[in-house]
Amino acid sequence: MKNIEHRIKEANGRLRNFGISIEQIGARLYLRATLPPKPESSKNHWHQQRINITLTNADGVKLAEKEAKLLRLKLDTKTFDWNDYLKSESQDKTKKISDWIKEFEDDYFQRKQRNFKTESTWKIEYQTVFKILPDDEMLNTEILKQAILTTKPDTRTRKRFCLTLQLLAKFAGLDFNPNSYSGKYSYKSRQTRSLPTDKLILECYSNLNNSKWQWVFGMLATYGLRNHEVFFLDLEQLRAGNKIITVLAGKTGYRRIWPFHPEWFNSFGLSNVKIPDINLNRNNSAIGATVSQRFRRNDAIPFKVYDLRHAWAIRTLEYGIDISLAAKQMGHSLQVHSSLYHAWTSDQHHQRAFDLAINKGDRPMPPELT
Repeated sequence: MKNIEHRIKEANGRLRNFGISIEQIGARLYLRATLPPKPESSKNHWHQQRINITLTNADGVKLAEKEAKLLRLKLDTKTFDWNDYLKSESQDKTKKISDWIKEFEDDYFQRKQRNFKTESTWKIEYQTVFKILPDDEMLNTEILKQAILTTKPDTRTRKRFCLTLQLLAKFAGLDFNPNSYSGKYSYKSRQTRSLPTDKLILECYSNLNNSKWQWVFGMLATYGLRNHEVFFLDLEQLRAGNKIITVLAGKTGYRRIWPFHPEWFNSFGLSNVKIPDINLNRNNSAIGATVSQRFRRNDAIPFKVYDLRHAWAIRTLEYGIDISLAAKQMGHSLQVHSSLYHAWTSDQHHQRAFDLAINKGDRPMPPELT
């Protein structure tokens, strides 16, 4: 399927001789052309201007191209009238915030397939931010600024508010740049966690009474899976004794993962697949939360179960696995993986990696002093 940018480029190719082009600004499509001054404008000569047409989507491009041809006809026949176009712009200025949010949501799901994943993203990244805004008021930059200032500076929440509200402003055609409020939050800002040692992981595994949740624990520890991903694996490969597992779906989709430590595959009996019976007809966040809650209720686990994923990531560093390979297995971008996990390595992790490297038989040897 052609993306919007490609559709706009094709349409502008067909409009080359019309003296009019389609432009995308945020989530809106505009026509750009040399036009007479607007009513009450201080200018008295024709100049390049934009006309707000519609939302940015495939149907919108078709409409914009049709409107461009109609505009050319009006200009050629001297029947162009700004009043035909300014009405929609004035209506935008009087829209309530709830109207803008509804249009923003409609546009979001026109561009993305509505499923558990996109529904979860909408609720977490957008809806939780938008509910702070006063629905019945007209959208303006001061309201957006005040919403951002309700959050704590230099936090992940502040950064999300800035990004999300800037997108809404851009969608509504408002000139709003919240970068000065965004703060200094980054993955490095997170507090370093005290991750479970391999010895503690083995002890906790042994203390679990339910064999199905014991299997889940073993999978999370051995492969660094996200909580929900344990329910979306190629189980036939596991049952066949294949230690390299395949994630079929989840937050970042299909990928292959190697075991660290590989010995745990047999120690935990992972080829003997035992899946807990939980409701999978939900979004990934809800499924993952069920896993967290199940282990949180168990006193045998004195840490967050998601720490098993972080421990796996650090373990790959100790094994000397190339960071780009580890990132791919975790479903991370290289930047996120590096920023997050390299910031969490302690002297103990560095020492273990050093010991492993020194004990390798093929390591380079320095020349002897003469």
